[in-house]
Amino acid sequence: MERTLVIVKPDGVKKNLIGEVIRRFEGDGLKVVGLKMLRLSKEEAEGFYQVHRDKPFFSSLTDFMSSGPIVVMVLQGEGAIERVREIMGSTDPGKAAPGTIRNLYGDNIQENIVHGSDSPESAAYEIPYFFSAVEIYER
Repeated sequence: MERTLVIVKPDGVKKNLIGEVIRRFEGDGLKVVGLKMLRLSKEEAEGFYQVHRDKPFFSSLTDFMSSGPIVVMVLQGEGAIERVREIMGSTDPGKAAPGTIRNLYGDNIQENIVHGSDSPESAAYEIPYFFSAVEIYER
């Protein structure tokens, strides 16, 4: 069983899409094994997105991600990373496949409702950034 991290970003929380996002993943057979709501400080957002530190969008991304509450979750299932990425759609909502979360609800590349780990290596870094071992449950 593979695990991945998903974040409902501040825009998704503001648009009351938390339940819809979870419904989409559970409807595809993925299991929620960790879940919490929190608000990142600017420094915590910078730590999470450190891989993008040298990119021009780093400051606006970390400002956005610390602008309001987020929901972080660990999903588990066969091929979870790829399945989550398919359900989310392309980072750019305008290029996302019809019916995907980002296509239906995203406004732009930054405000696109959800984040999901893009590889097993990313998931291995991202999950423990938000969850300790005792906060993740086997189902």
